[in-house]
Amino acid sequence: MPKRKALSLLLMALLFLGYSIVPAFGATVDVTDALGRTVRVSLPVQRVVTLNSDALEVIWILGAKELVVGVETQVAREPWFWGDLAKRPTVGRWSEPNMEKIASLAPDLVLAYAHYPGQVLEKKMIPLGIPVLRLDCYKIDTLEREVLILGRLLRRQKEALRFCRWHQRHLEMIHKRIMGVLRHPAVYIESYTDYHTCGPGSGGDEMCALAGGRNIAAGLSIPYPRVTPEWVVAQDPDVIIKAAAYTNGYLLRDPGALNRRMNAILRRPAFNQIKAVREGNVHVMDSAVWAGPRAIIGLAYMARWFHPGLFPDLDPGAWHKEYFKEFLHIPYKGVYVSIRNLPGRFLQSPPAPPKPGIRLKRVQVSCSVR
Repeated sequence: MPKRKALSLLLMALLFLGYSIVPAFGATVDVTDALGRTVRVSLPVQRVVTLNSDALEVIWILGAKELVVGVETQVAREPWFWGDLAKRPTVGRWSEPNMEKIASLAPDLVLAYAHYPGQVLEKKMIPLGIPVLRLDCYKIDTLEREVLILGRLLRRQKEALRFCRWHQRHLEMIHKRIMGVLRHPAVYIESYTDYHTCGPGSGGDEMCALAGGRNIAAGLSIPYPRVTPEWVVAQDPDVIIKAAAYTNGYLLRDPGALNRRMNAILRRPAFNQIKAVREGNVHVMDSAVWAGPRAIIGLAYMARWFHPGLFPDLDPGAWHKEYFKEFLHIPYKGVYVSIRNLPGRFLQSPPAPPKPGIRLKRVQVSCSVR
């Protein structure tokens, strides 16, 4: 599978057998984090502060919510989804936490993203005897490994293996059908900020490859470069995918908000010269399925958009409902993708034609990080 070091079911079973040995009270475990560092954690872990909402959702999957004693600010703002987790003490933003508040909660472990916040987190926590474990939990390539790590540390090995089996079963279904594909459509992937695309090493680039697409930004130099409209037009992608972070899909009753973002892309100057726009192959995806433990759902949507003939029976919504039922144990609801246009049609009015005399500027790519 491209760029994916997949854990086979046999390997996961072996890991499970090793992780099933419950260490004695006060024992320590060395684990490798998302930066390749070895982090020593004392067991049992009974108090966790998480700055990473994706790791928080994994803890929910593992049935270990009672161990969470502190969360990042955004979680408290979304009680409709996070439920009682939204009532936990807040410790600041995921990228700018309140170190004193974290220390006051006396956690056994702090979970953070690989690169955010900076190393000041370790400088403040380690002298206090509080380990910091950096796990992303949003990249499909490393998700199963990180779920198993948390399953071991939180004594939820069976739950971790159950999720990994579910995740791998769906991933393998997509992979087997993509294997024989000869044509990979050119895809422009736009992250949350307009004209910030997904280059090599990003989760969006990984998902595009796994779904059988060819990311037009794969040859750029950094994971999240800023590009120009002229560059996108010159690449003439077959498909455009936009990530939306301004809303929570769990609250939406219809795709109106996502469709408005889609229509805004359709109306960008000169974008009507792009094949994806002309054929209505432009899609907006909510952040809930764009990354994190549910990225497999976003991947399923991508596979259908890229290769509809290969996946006539693939229902990403059914996978999503199964996820809610089996792992979150809450009712499924919400809207997570825009409604796909029929070729040659638009949900509202078609994009305005370019003004007379419009000329494309010189193609530029700026390597500023999102």
